[in-house]
Amino acid sequence: MIRVGICGFGYWGPNLARSFAANPAFRVIAVADRRPECQTRARNAFNSVRIFDDADELINSSEVDAIAIATPVSTHYALTARALHRGIHVLVEKPLAASVAEAEELVEISDAQNAKLIVDHVYIFHDAVLKLKELKRTGVLGTISYYDSLRVNLGLFQPDMNVLWDLAPHDFSIVDFLFEQDPLHVDATGYCHVNPQLPDIAYVTVHFASQMIAHFNLSWMSPVKARRIAVGGSEKMVVWDDLNVEERLKIYSSGIEFQSEEQRSVILPSYRIGDVYSPRLANIEPVARLVDHFGQVILQGCASPVDGRAGLRIVKLLELSQQALDKSLRTINASTALKVAI
Repeated sequence: MIRVGICGFGYWGPNLARSFAANPAFRVIAVADRRPECQTRARNAFNSVRIFDDADELINSSEVDAIAIATPVSTHYALTARALHRGIHVLVEKPLAASVAEAEELVEISDAQNAKLIVDHVYIFHDAVLKLKELKRTGVLGTISYYDSLRVNLGLFQPDMNVLWDLAPHDFSIVDFLFEQDPLHVDATGYCHVNPQLPDIAYVTVHFASQMIAHFNLSWMSPVKARRIAVGGSEKMVVWDDLNVEERLKIYSSGIEFQSEEQRSVILPSYRIGDVYSPRLANIEPVARLVDHFGQVILQGCASPVDGRAGLRIVKLLELSQQALDKSLRTINASTALKVAI
């Protein structure tokens, strides 16, 4: 049985701990969190768990074979590196690290120490994403032209990261998993309404060599919560509404019939409108699948779609998006300052 410790017992840590406790391959033996209310919550959830005030103490205790890190992103590198150096397997919350340089080093340490490293890109284990992967792999969708995502809510405002780094890893990891393509070009814009240093709205557009375009609408400023994704293929189109419990995934037999290049100037495209199908999904909790997968990676050495290298690809895309967002914000701020001066 794998002895696991949980670093951070605030928002996401309890969900991980619950899933580890329900999995026969793991035993939760320790929780690290300096906040008294979080320690009390951990004691109430696990009678025999050992409580540490500091994550470093848990890692250095030699009591665990694996840890789950659910702490702020600024701590991911230091805690993950320390655990990997001690040969402890790590499941770390998204994103893997706060920079590409940090993420690259974590991958190197994992390889050198033969300690498993996976990133909590939990949506990869969602029934809807697995179905989308099947539709893409079998060619049911045809040639993919776009991926369009709306991921918005009112808050939660993060003190140490902007909306891009908070929400985009979900969709970036889904796109990476589904389409297995590196981006050619990234555009981004947004605005800081609450904190002048942390954008709370961002729009990101990513271009790929296959001529697929992916657009991400990310916001902490929406009056309603929305988690909706549309994928357009030449044969079928799919809409995934994660808040629609009854029909999360809808497959549309709709599309556009393109004419040959010689005919396009004189003949308009024709539109195909067909049936709508909502497949039954297994409705297995993604975090439970993630934890089970972590156990398989440790015990069987199987390959992982959310390993350190996958996490590194997401951090690279985050950095590219941040650079584009920073450029846009500088332009906006300069234009605003010029207008005020005039």
